[in-house]
Amino acid sequence: MTKLSDNVVRLREAIRRCGLCPRACGVDRAAGELGACRTGPLPSVASYGPHFGEESVLVGPGGSGTIFFTGCNLDCVFCQNFDISHPPRDDAAPPATPGELADIALGLAGRGCANINFVSPTHVAHAAAEAVVIARARGLAVPIVYNCGGYESVQTLRLLAGLVEVYMPDFKWADAQAGQTYSGAADYPAVAQAALAEMYAQVGPLQVDSRGLAARGVLVRHLVMPDDLARSRDVIDIVASTAPGCLINVMGQYRPAFRAERYPPLRRSVGPQTVHTLRDHARRRGLAVAD
Repeated sequence: MTKLSDNVVRLREAIRRCGLCPRACGVDRAAGELGACRTGPLPSVASYGPHFGEESVLVGPGGSGTIFFTGCNLDCVFCQNFDISHPPRDDAAPPATPGELADIALGLAGRGCANINFVSPTHVAHAAAEAVVIARARGLAVPIVYNCGGYESVQTLRLLAGLVEVYMPDFKWADAQAGQTYSGAADYPAVAQAALAEMYAQVGPLQVDSRGLAARGVLVRHLVMPDDLARSRDVIDIVASTAPGCLINVMGQYRPAFRAERYPPLRRSVGPQTVHTLRDHARRRGLAVAD
């Protein structure tokens, strides 16, 4: 039986009065109580497999070994993965144990995936961490990617230290009102900056191996929003001052989805020149810009 570290045990115990994420709902998920993420003691896996649509530094010839969890600790009204992140409770996939997650991770690595990419792991960090320990004890050698929404608890991140090689947070908003209106989190800018600082302190700027694939470090994603609702230049400035020289993907693929049609500003699109200008700004601030 794999011996769990004290940090993993603490993460497992944290769901008894849940404070895994900044919402700190305080519910006893181990007893089946549900908080904002609507997830019980075990995660549900919506899908898994080699994924070739991620940034090139994550993919390689075998793809990124993505494991998509259902549920989310944010409530983004424009969520493009709403069928996974916000499914009706009775539509959720069956729960998976940490041992089963470890089996999935080892299977993906065995198929040649460049990494194990946990997508939306924030609310199930306890199970993901335990799965990593089990899988590594059984020979898993590829990097772990923590692919999250950026709304993270610094305390939880500190308990993940040493288990995650690549942190890939979103940085959605520099505007608190927009964070509240469109993601249900008025404290998003401050929380995301503190989380990014912790991630960067753990793993630093992105480093690649001899194949040009991510081995360790931080990769930030920022989705440019219509009418500059996110205050994208400010987001870039925050990232540059908090995680100097890190890789950022300034993304221009916004499209209305989920409940976006209820919000007139979200019905618009984002022009390519806007995205190009913001990428240039990121370069001027010393950030590497992903393709």
